[in-house]
Amino acid sequence: MENKFNTVDEYLAAQPEPQRSILEQLRQVIKKAAPEALEVISYSMPAYKQLGMVAYFAAAKNHYGLYIMPRVLQAFQNRLGAYKLSKATIQFPWNTPLPRELVTEIIRYAVRL
Repeated sequence: MENKFNTVDEYLAAQPEPQRSILEQLRQVIKKAAPEALEVISYSMPAYKQLGMVAYFAAAKNHYGLYIMPRVLQAFQNRLGAYKLSKATIQFPWNTPLPRELVTEIIRYAVRL
């Protein structure tokens, strides 16, 4: 049975360390880049809404994913070669530093759409 979370704090509390700390860093980068976005849980994942969905994030076994609109991903395609991509997801390996500046630019771009 899948865990259901009511808040992002609950979601993060359910994650083991060091993943929890990395996800908290990602959360803070998103909140700083989109300070007016509403933080919610959607599809059992942390999500950010501002005149529509801006982004989601989630933990997986070998990576954490940043879920964004495909057109946002396409706009940054040439800068994401180091990461595994899908139609609307960037997979960041747990063992690499969070690319704060890149995530900030992606979120700011997504907010403007």
